[in-house]
Amino acid sequence: MTEAGATKARSRDEVEIKLPADDLDGLRKKLSSLGAEAASPSHFERNDLYDDAQGRLSAAGAALRLRQTGEGAILTYKGPPRFEGGVKRREERETRVSDAGEAQAILHALGVSPSFCYEKRREEWRLGNCLVALDETPIGRFVEIEGDPAEIRRVVVSLGLDFASAIPYSYPRLYAMKRKDQPGLPKDMVFPDVNR
Repeated sequence: MTEAGATKARSRDEVEIKLPADDLDGLRKKLSSLGAEAASPSHFERNDLYDDAQGRLSAAGAALRLRQTGEGAILTYKGPPRFEGGVKRREERETRVSDAGEAQAILHALGVSPSFCYEKRREEWRLGNCLVALDETPIGRFVEIEGDPAEIRRVVVSLGLDFASAIPYSYPRLYAMKRKDQPGLPKDMVFPDVNR
């Protein structure tokens, strides 16, 4: 979601698909050739997930996230995901917060603390009624397409992507799976300092 789109508190269903995307430059060129408009330039994001000591949010498939970028911070709640027609749908509530440090203190006072951190570099494009995010993460490159399911399918085809390669997992889940194969990876999905 663009920083501009987060200026007000909002609640809605998030409907999206995530696909692997090794060639972000190629996708960027394709988006431009299709007349897509840049929605936000490439930027660094730090995403901290919060949970209680028992991990109840995670166990329920929900997420409480504080996202920080150079533009500010956004607090987000995501409900458990449902999969319909190959796309992920979940309740999403979010609002911009003026002071990330105070937001962290409030969350701590409410009995939740950081449980996982993941970083990415993201740029966003608007193509038709869809928001297309190009993500570079410590575990690979991905594209996320958010919008109406029929529009998502149209954009996937327009970009020459394979709908069958959709990944039903969040970045935290993908990283947990990767850590099972590579137990030496750090607890959090973060870039080496030199790449931030």
